[in-house]
Amino acid sequence: MYKKEFMEMAVKEAREGITNRDGGPFGAVVVKDGEVIASGHNRVLANNDSTCHGEIDAIRKAEEKLGTYDLTGCEIYTTGEPCPMCLAAIMWANIGKVYYGCSLADNEEIGFRDAKFDAVMGGRAGLPEGFMEEKDREACLEVFKEYKRIGGMRY
Repeated sequence: MYKKEFMEMAVKEAREGITNRDGGPFGAVVVKDGEVIASGHNRVLANNDSTCHGEIDAIRKAEEKLGTYDLTGCEIYTTGEPCPMCLAAIMWANIGKVYYGCSLADNEEIGFRDAKFDAVMGGRAGLPEGFMEEKDREACLEVFKEYKRIGGMRY
């Protein structure tokens, strides 16, 4: 069940990332049984790692904390609709539910190519119904606007 406090934590992570110039405005929180397991944010620029998106950062930390690659029973809250790579990572980790703030179109609006890659990979028509749900878009859009205002790097 969706809890706004977890999306607020994802927004906080995103703000930390853009303040530190670690990467784009993408923060994520992995939750299990109402408890935060791990959080992370985009560290593409900080780590020179094109795969270190917010969702993947949070998944890596959650798996390390739990000592497993299997995050069955977990949910993930993220400020932006997951790109194809992150969506695949979420599925490989067996995370059962994705709550996201901004859409792929919003990601594109601030210079990210997620929608382009999504089209190449075949889109989202095959996802289980109810697997992803947009929530708190306005709060997440504020972080996207902040990123755009500071002239955040596009990659």
